Amino acid sequence: MPKDHTVPDFLGVAASLTGRRWTGPEPETARQAERLRQDTGLPDPVCAVLADRGIDSAEAEAFLAPKLKDLLPDPMTLKDMGPAAERFVAAAGRGEKIAIFADYDVDGGASAALLIDWLRALGRVATLYIPDRIDEGYGPNAPAIAELARNHDLIVCVDCGTLSHEALAAAGDTDVIVLDHHLGGETLPPALAVVNPNRQDEDGALGHLCAAGVVFLMLVEANRQRRAAGAPTPDLMALLDLVALATVADVAPLTGVNRAFVRQGLTAMGRRARPGLRALADVARLDVPPAAYHLGYVIGPRVNAGGRIGAADLGARCLATADPHEAAALAERLDQLNTERREIEAAVREAALAQAEDRGTEASLAWAAGAGWHPGVVGIVAARLKEALGRPAVVIGLEDGMGKGSGRSVPGIDLGAAVQRLAAEGLLEKGGGHRMAAGLTVAEAKIEAAMARLSELLARQGAGADGPRSLRIDGLMMAGAATPELVEQIEAAGPFGQAAPAPRFAFPDQRITDARRVGETHLKIRFGDTGGPQAEAIVFGAFEGPLGPALLAHGGARFHLAGHLEINHWNGRARAQVKLSDAAPAG
Repeated sequence: MPKDHTVPDFLGVAASLTGRRWTGPEPETARQAERLRQDTGLPDPVCAVLADRGIDSAEAEAFLAPKLKDLLPDPMTLKDMGPAAERFVAAAGRGEKIAIFADYDVDGGASAALLIDWLRALGRVATLYIPDRIDEGYGPNAPAIAELARNHDLIVCVDCGTLSHEALAAAGDTDVIVLDHHLGGETLPPALAVVNPNRQDEDGALGHLCAAGVVFLMLVEANRQRRAAGAPTPDLMALLDLVALATVADVAPLTGVNRAFVRQGLTAMGRRARPGLRALADVARLDVPPAAYHLGYVIGPRVNAGGRIGAADLGARCLATADPHEAAALAERLDQLNTERREIEAAVREAALAQAEDRGTEASLAWAAGAGWHPGVVGIVAARLKEALGRPAVVIGLEDGMGKGSGRSVPGIDLGAAVQRLAAEGLLEKGGGHRMAAGLTVAEAKIEAAMARLSELLARQGAGADGPRSLRIDGLMMAGAATPELVEQIEAAGPFGQAAPAPRFAFPDQRITDARRVGETHLKIRFGDTGGPQAEAIVFGAFEGPLGPALLAHGGARFHLAGHLEINHWNGRARAQVKLSDAAPAG
């Protein structure tokens, strides 16, 4: 969307130290925040978040304490849910041989672990199959499905399968259930049931669910059917840690039932009952209560590391195992692979960013392609390009005349639909995904044409119209207001993530009283007024851009500072801290 210059620059900042224009809440949002403050007595920053989410005074209490029972949709609203759950329950009850075919990412691994855990509670086991990213690629393939069909009575495809017509046909007479969330095509594959809120004949009301959310709904219906038959049912609340992990790691919108999934899933994870998640937290040296950030940036990358550059099934096995010793060994291996992944990613990221910048940063799409770029890191690099350039990004690794790529989108731009259209037009060998992420295979000779067409399709949706040069501010705050108690109150309006960004506050006209470099690239500062309340801030990667040098050499100048509030746990103490996003001279 183009910039709205009817809204004045916030604090008069037309160009900050990072070159961004600060914008504040729309006038009606500010008025709604004031009404909330008067009606509820909640702190101004909390009211700012609620107003931005469109919450009124009557809804505030329920929003701040979301209950899964109030937000959980009826599973039967999804097409094919009835026969899917009925067949799965029957197979479990009769002790049939069940195979689970899952994608190699966090969502696929967590979805598979959900089914394995539920079956384990009934004394059943299942075969886990994760395709190799390099040799087999994404989704079901005919040889693997045919082999599974020979030895199993039921195949359940999770986080994949909606577009796998030829592969699923290889199952022959063996029943197949698809539990997925990727965009569907005009026809469905040959399967007993395809449960997917993003089928073309669905209304899209549950289109924000990740695959693990869809699997969880099927297990809700499975438990209902077992209760109706007088049979015992596994504890579904204990499974919410897996649903939360997948929801955040797959960049699903943290709205509606997804909020409750993540909130209650984090509580379940905090109990450290699941051996795999406990082991992953330990190797990551996570010694604070888990938050959505840790799911997306600490635990998730380690689960993904196996599918990216190691054995594809390591992450799913770690999430699914009930053996603490196996969990510890798998987590250690995943941690090692994650370190290797970061090294590979760094080299590809540097080359891809340079290439994308050479093409210009004003287009609707940022893209890059290179020979030998590991297909396991192109998705992460695409996410980094998206963050750096503020627009959808695609990164492609080339080998033997073919390119395998991955893309990441920005809010409001449906990348998956655009990629799927390119595949239908013949510019891609194959492609698909969902709104925020997509994968594609393309002939090297067609890359330029395909990316030009993709850029055109995304431009029609408004991509790139606003660019990366604006920073949204939710409200004003003084240094003395940044307390752990306020941070906890703000976090009650979370979790924050995709489609529900953490609120950013501006601290106007602040004096920096201390600034010191931390490591190679970070900066820590204290700010406020001499003799008055002070606040602490951390600027990650400060010396990779203009913020570090300018704030370190402040020379007594005053600045407007903008950032997110968080709690910094250190040496057993919890302190409020500002994670600084930007700064501007105060005049």
